[in-house]
Formats: sequence, C-alpha cells, structure tokens
Amino acid sequence: MSRADAASPSAHKIRPRHCDRLAVVYVRQSTPQQVAGNRESADLQYQLRRRAVALGWADDRVVVIDDDQGISGASVENRPGFQRLLAEVSLGHVGVVFGREMSRLSRSCKDWYQLLELCGLFQVLLADADGVYDPTDPNDRMLLGLRGMMSEAEVHVLKARMHQGKLNKARRGELFTCVPVGYVGSPDGGIAMDPDEQVRSAVSLVFAKFAELGSLTKAHAYFAANDIQLGLRVYKGPGKGRLEWRRPRRSGLYEMLRHPIYAGAYAYGRSPFDPTRRVAGKPKSGRWNAPPEEWACLLRDAVPAYIPWEQFEANRRRLAANDRGPGSKKATGRAPTLLNGIVRCGRCGRPMGARNARASANPRYACD
Repeated sequence: MSRADAASPSAHKIRPRHCDRLAVVYVRQSTPQQVAGNRESADLQYQLRRRAVALGWADDRVVVIDDDQGISGASVENRPGFQRLLAEVSLGHVGVVFGREMSRLSRSCKDWYQLLELCGLFQVLLADADGVYDPTDPNDRMLLGLRGMMSEAEVHVLKARMHQGKLNKARRGELFTCVPVGYVGSPDGGIAMDPDEQVRSAVSLVFAKFAELGSLTKAHAYFAANDIQLGLRVYKGPGKGRLEWRRPRRSGLYEMLRHPIYAGAYAYGRSPFDPTRRVAGKPKSGRWNAPPEEWACLLRDAVPAYIPWEQFEANRRRLAANDRGPGSKKATGRAPTLLNGIVRCGRCGRPMGARNARASANPRYACD
C-alpha cells in the first residue's frame, strides 16, 4: 500500500479478509458510441486496477469485468457483466468492488440496492474515485444509498431532456429515424419521394392492388405470384442510400397500408412504449399500436403523398374489418394440427397454415 493510500481516511476499512478475496474492477460505457469515442473515460476505469494493487491486493487477485461495454445501466437485463458480479459476490469470492463512479455500476435503485444488500451480507467493500465504503457501516450505507438515488435521478433527467428535444423536432415534422419505402431523405432534413420511377411505381401498385382485391393476403399473393419486388434504400452503414430490391413481406405491406406518411401526413408516437406489455428477455418488446387520437404529433399535408387521406382511412377500416388476429372477434385460434406453422412454402419459404382443420380429418396447408 502506498503512503498516500495508507494515509487515506478510508484505508482502515480494508481488512486482511478483504485482501484474501478478489478485487473486482467493473468497467462500463452506456452506448457503443461512447465506447468508440470516449477513450479517456474507459482508460480511467481500467486504471482502477492499479489503485486496487496500491491498496493491498495482489495483481493476480484483481479481476476486470468489462462485459457490459456499450450497454445502458438502467436495468440488470442484458448486462451479463453485472449479473456475473452479483454471482461472484454471492459466492463469497469478492472482497471489494471498484467503479470509477457509482453510476457505472447501476442507474437503477432496484439493482443498486440489490448489490448493496449482497455486499453488506458478504462483507464486501465498494470503492470509487473518492474513497472506500463499507455497506455494513450506517454512515457509508446512507451515503451509498444517496449516490444510487442521484444516479437514477440523473438518467431520468437526461432521458427527459432528450425526449423533449425529439418531441420539439417532431412537432415541426423534422424528426425521421428511418425513411419509409418509397421516400428518401432531402438535403434540408426532410424527406421526398424516391427519384427512381420504378420504386415509386411499385409503391403505388401496393395501394392499387389492395383497393382492387380488398385483402392484404390477396395483395401479397399477387406480388409473390408475379415476382414483384420493392426498392428499399439502405438507411445506415457503409452502403447508406444504396437501392436494394427485395421481395415484400406480408408484414411490410401491412405497415405500408397503415402508415399515414403515404397519405402525406407526418406522424410521431404511433407505437408508444408500455412497460406492462414488455416481455422478459426481449428488450425491444413493449411497443403497441396506438390509435391516431393518441399519437404525440400528426401533421397533415406535410410530405409528398402517394394516396389521398380518404383512401388511407378507408384502408385502415378495411384492415380492421379483415383482421383475424389475437383479440379479434373473427379470430378462430390456431388450428389443432401438428404441422401448422411448421410446414414452409416451397416458393417463398414462409410458414404455411392449416385450412379446414376443424371440419375435416385431412386438412390442407396453404401459403398466405
């Protein structure tokens, strides 16, 4: 232990039983952009290894956990590094946990207090750039609790600030996270119709065939039977802006028919997040399709249109009338056959569904 560390007011908290166990250095950056760009912050976190050695731990007894690089600390889900840390503490292998600051360990009070409880139970110290803390000491426990609350409050403030900025830009009709099929980004930050005439013709054909056939399934079958493809622009990566032709998926056609942008309207907040709908282990779940009256922003005649607004509303009504999904009054449920959804079409490769499965002992399988 160096003279400066030995003279530290918190040095007396380190006991031989702590040094006999591992010193864990937890390293985390919130986003991949920070991992790539904020190298100084990462270096400061990795330097905590030297501080652990200076405080009395052998170099081979210092473990660096950096599995959570580029992952938010708002939740323990999808953070294998933090889960590994909790497991090592629970097994009694850890004597001290180092973090550059408490927000590196967690931005959630629920997860933070779980770590504090385990550290207090197994007599594990916590250390940051300011000092060493003992969760079994009432004063240190209160200070650690306050720091956890401040970390959680800080992330809420940051999220609220960014959300208000996005909402302000959306109210001007200028926020585009992903340009839909048939449109391209314009130099002024807005969007315009795709300059490729073939792309525009294919998009117009989607709406024309749906109006003619009256069914999404039939419109999709028409595109598949005639091998008609849609032109998509790569919206990110090295090939950004490149035109690619792909066979349309049924879900893609459904999204086009119910997207107001094709009727010239800019909309924001069509799929808000509902935490009660979130599925454990699926971080992108929890979104639901809100009705137009609950959208955060709707600006009519804001972008070039493929169809009039009246046709868009008629398409929504027809899709709702044809809906046989879960919750629909027309829903019949999954047919009681072993191969329903398992057998795949030999032409398009999509799953096939059973037909007349309840009325016949020999159902047939058909592709939608």
